[in-house]
Amino acid sequence: MAEQPRRRRSLLADLRPLRESPPFRRLLIGSTVSWLGSSMTSFALVLQTYELTRSSVAVGAIGLAQAIPALVVGLFGGSLADAVDRRRLVLATSCFLTVVSAVFAVQAFLNLRQLWLLYALAAVQAGVQSVDGPARRTFVPRLLPAERVTAGVALNQVSGYVTFLLGPALAGVITAVGGLRACYIIDAVSFSAALYSVARLPAMPPEGGLARPGLRAAAEGLRYVRSQPILTAAFLFDIDATLFGLPVALFPALNAERFGGSPQTLGLLSTALAAGGLLGSVLSGPAGRVPAKARAMLVTVVIWGAAITCFGFARVFWLALALLVLAGAADTTTVIFRGSIVQHITPDRLRGRITAVDYVVGAGIPRLGNFEAGAVAGVTSAGFSAVSGGVATVVGALLIRLAFPAVARYRSPVEPTLPPPTPDPPSAADLPAPAADAPAPAPAADTPGSADAEAPGEQEQATS
Repeated sequence: MAEQPRRRRSLLADLRPLRESPPFRRLLIGSTVSWLGSSMTSFALVLQTYELTRSSVAVGAIGLAQAIPALVVGLFGGSLADAVDRRRLVLATSCFLTVVSAVFAVQAFLNLRQLWLLYALAAVQAGVQSVDGPARRTFVPRLLPAERVTAGVALNQVSGYVTFLLGPALAGVITAVGGLRACYIIDAVSFSAALYSVARLPAMPPEGGLARPGLRAAAEGLRYVRSQPILTAAFLFDIDATLFGLPVALFPALNAERFGGSPQTLGLLSTALAAGGLLGSVLSGPAGRVPAKARAMLVTVVIWGAAITCFGFARVFWLALALLVLAGAADTTTVIFRGSIVQHITPDRLRGRITAVDYVVGAGIPRLGNFEAGAVAGVTSAGFSAVSGGVATVVGALLIRLAFPAVARYRSPVEPTLPPPTPDPPSAADLPAPAADAPAPAPAADTPGSADAEAPGEQEQATS
């Protein structure tokens, strides 16, 4: 009787970080509220651009406008996070992002209808997020013990996908009732929750001394990534999936061509992708116990590519939604595996710089992927862009596997499993064994897994 509940709990996300760490709990709640607002701005920006231009290329260009500062500023932002108190840095960037969201709202209220202004605001927002993201991702390993970090990462994924699930659908309803300006206002107000949660954190100076920010420090982080083949392969897997297979920029055109063109159906397309991500996050329990995480990434990226390929052919709305749910589940599982690999390889002194690379891969490359999808759709069609991108993703994943044989050999530390029930006495079946909360054995120095754990990010969001 006790074994079945245990098996169910082993499938679900581990909630112990929420119970054991009040600062982590506050941070997660504040981030969730802020992410909900940000998802509304993302929806409003895409829809406003499409309404101004009726062009998938113009929608995809949002990704280009965001990708350039994310790629250029991102790596420097990581070196800055290794040089200052990360808590103060995130407070400053969050205040700046609040101002950017307020300007989005002002231009909507004034009905300026200036495409260049939307691109400029998107670029500024992405540049600031490229500093904020790497610094923010360093918090989880400082707030949780090593054996809880993967669980904390999975909870961040759950939170992110809950917001991506509710955000687009809610934004569609809000847009239909109050217009795009309401979405922008809600985003600006939502930053107050994030500011409060970060302000309550303790000081977060980098361990092992401060680094001098700049190109040399950023280059040191890139050299470290290149010295770790598994880390390189993990990043390449994600780049392959999001550069070629991301369909978000195609949603407005496909929605207009095939599914009626209403804001509600457009919101449901984004919601379906997020629903799959939420499903993958909630059922993330086994992910922490998979030792062959690099090889598992190969499988999940192939599933993502295959689902996007089929989505490109779908003309029945429920089938399109189901395929996006499958793709979203594969994507978030990929992110969890990638984050776990990064956590176990990166030392704290390089944490800001490696999380900056992780941020560029998880947030910058998907924006290029949106541009690529929109550009291909502009010269062919939205359906062809989705199909060809999915096929390219599958082929690229197989090529990465051939180029990095170590993918098949890599084994990472795994999370401790739930203890089996004790047969005698029966009542002891519900008591945890002493070893259940013990950290996994640390690997030898200078081997993958010897470093402190690191929190990935993600939002990757429906875009990652």
